[in-house]
Amino acid sequence: MAEQRLEEIRKIRFEKAKKLRDLGINPYPSKAPSKHEPIDQAISSIGKVATVVGRIWGIREHGNCCFADLKDETGKIQLFLQKKKLGEKFKLVSLLDIGDFVWAKGEVVKTKAGEISLDVSDHGILTKSIRPIPSTWHGLKDMEERYRQRYVDLLLNDELKELLKKKTVFWHSMRDFLYEKGFLEVETPVLENTVGGADAKPFVTHHDALDIDLYLRISMGELWQKRLMVAGFEKTFEIGRQFRNEGISREHLQDYTQMEFYWAYADYEDSMKLVEEMYKYVAKKAFGKLKFKINDFDVDLSKPWKRIDYTKTLLEKTGVDISKTTTKELKEKLTEFKIPFDKKAAKGRLIDTFWKTIRKKIAGPVFLTGHPVEVSPLAKRKEDAPEFTERYQIIVAGSEMGNGYSELNDPADQAERFKQQQKMRDEGDSEAQMHDKDFVKALEYGMPPVTGFGVSERLFSFLANKSIRETVLFPLLKPKK
Repeated sequence: MAEQRLEEIRKIRFEKAKKLRDLGINPYPSKAPSKHEPIDQAISSIGKVATVVGRIWGIREHGNCCFADLKDETGKIQLFLQKKKLGEKFKLVSLLDIGDFVWAKGEVVKTKAGEISLDVSDHGILTKSIRPIPSTWHGLKDMEERYRQRYVDLLLNDELKELLKKKTVFWHSMRDFLYEKGFLEVETPVLENTVGGADAKPFVTHHDALDIDLYLRISMGELWQKRLMVAGFEKTFEIGRQFRNEGISREHLQDYTQMEFYWAYADYEDSMKLVEEMYKYVAKKAFGKLKFKINDFDVDLSKPWKRIDYTKTLLEKTGVDISKTTTKELKEKLTEFKIPFDKKAAKGRLIDTFWKTIRKKIAGPVFLTGHPVEVSPLAKRKEDAPEFTERYQIIVAGSEMGNGYSELNDPADQAERFKQQQKMRDEGDSEAQMHDKDFVKALEYGMPPVTGFGVSERLFSFLANKSIRETVLFPLLKPKK
């Protein structure tokens, strides 16, 4: 029944578009009047003539006059259209519908009821809408339909629009912060011969001209930015899209925005200080506060952030000492805790699986430090405890909200770790890293001490206390059959 009604409306509106053409009026002109102003400026100019543009949100006809509500991105104004003033152009009113884009010129007045209106002396159509807009009261209730028709969802949902504007501020403020600290913004390849910089399953594509398979990057150019450190750059960062062929959840997307920076002659201790300052700056700019309610956690970013140790925390929470536990014992413990795991996984992946479950109860913000080498193939070893690395992760509301470390710059150590990762990959671990021989070659030329850090848009979604799919403009969906 609803589909039948929709088709009737579409038919009527197509007919109105034809009638406009018959009158010599183009229902889809190329541009609006060159001199028009935002509605929020017009409504502050009572007694003056203004020209406004926007979409019709309501029409009320009363014989020889008509009232219409016009909205643009800045506000709403009532249009007052009279036959005696518009003459022949008044016939256009009967061909207008809610959803049409129009322009209108007239004097800005205040009615007896106190409503600011535009007493229209001239007007015209800019776009004839064919499909009716769902009512603002009922809107799109089905979540999947909201994502499929995101343009309608955004049109009806001012709160969502404001949220996504905050996201722009979020990335803009992070960029400003890094510029202020002397970092250079760079662009690195999205298509790679050898994927690296993270433990993740990549998307594969084919390059027709070169007739080779390539990977979409899974990190924000980590190994490329470190090549830039070899080349003599000292502070770089990149904000861009990266891709991981993994599951969908409240926290995970397959293509998303990430920032990574690399800083020469500094270590992970310097990085932690900079990142804590940056998070507080960005949160304040984007949300205007430092205290958040995230899921069931109260998170206060304003206090100095504490540190927790990877091995000690796992021992306290599970009784498992990962420095002494074998792969077999880890599998037994994961089974005991009813935590799903890949039975082919090596020790490092099993440790990581354990940790990802344990962290869900940590409110944060905290720095998690003391990661074992098995879970940190690109991080520098601690000099006083070489089985552990100079790495940290930020934990907020039970999830990882950033990852950084002192970068490994020993080419022999890096080559050996790549071999171990490649072995894991060959044995079936699709998230293990590939052996990037060219990167090892670059390290042999010499890379200075470097610290690096990365954070994704998951941080924004957590601060907004929303599903990450809710905080992107157009979430990926399966096509409808």
